[in-house]
Amino acid sequence: MKPRAPRSAQAASSHRFAPGRIADWLVDEHRHQRTFDLPPAGLQVHDLHQATQVQQALVQRKSRECGPTAGWKIALATPVMQQMVGLNAPIAGRLHQRQVVSAPAHTRQRDYGRLLVEFEIAVKLSRDLPAGPTPHTAQRVVNAVQGVAPAMEIADDRNADYTQLARLGLYLVADNAWNEGAMLGRFDTRWTRWLTTPEVSADDGLGRLRGEVFINGASVGGGQGRDLMGHPLKALAWLANEANARGEQLHAGDVCILGSLVSSKFPQQGDVLRFELESFEPIELTIT
Repeated sequence: MKPRAPRSAQAASSHRFAPGRIADWLVDEHRHQRTFDLPPAGLQVHDLHQATQVQQALVQRKSRECGPTAGWKIALATPVMQQMVGLNAPIAGRLHQRQVVSAPAHTRQRDYGRLLVEFEIAVKLSRDLPAGPTPHTAQRVVNAVQGVAPAMEIADDRNADYTQLARLGLYLVADNAWNEGAMLGRFDTRWTRWLTTPEVSADDGLGRLRGEVFINGASVGGGQGRDLMGHPLKALAWLANEANARGEQLHAGDVCILGSLVSSKFPQQGDVLRFELESFEPIELTIT
């Protein structure tokens, strides 16, 4: 018979990092719409690498009900938002096929702990963006973009206490940045007409592209393409490099939503949200 392990060794073994167990806990937290908070003892995440491993395990589990991955998202595109959650970079997350729908659409408020909506520029890719000898740049990803569209991201912050998010940033990464889907407008495949300067620039047509959000007909904010990490294509290049750093890549056919032009909104039952992106048909989401 083997000698019994010392108590300290037993404790260390029982608390060994297990991304699958943490992902299972997150699935259960979502199912019961529990408040977004720290996990119980033994399910902690200690660094960004571990948080990303948990996210990957969560995405695998979510695929069983929500379909295979269909693309990517960016959260925390601005330094102010990153500081609020104690991180120093944006977050990449995944979209699932059955949660990506065409506008107009509706969603039920009761299906979320607390529904959160963001207003974004989406791109669809025409080719893969694998890792190369040098990082992707805004200029290099131009030829990978098939089309551009307005989008709304659907998320569930599960009644998070925003005054406490600085200690929860790693769990936001692990929780796939709260994503619960996206609603897309029509993709414009002639989008390169907005590249009005020799190099990708905040002052080109895509950088200056304006968007405005309305709730029940009242304007609640606006922004421009340059608000997305300096330019939508710079955001896309960052996302491609982040995927490569994880040992993954963006694929042809992927939809990528690149961050919100307007601060997050928390709609109520009966609200109609409208996003008007310059040169595009407006898109609408109704909350039932």
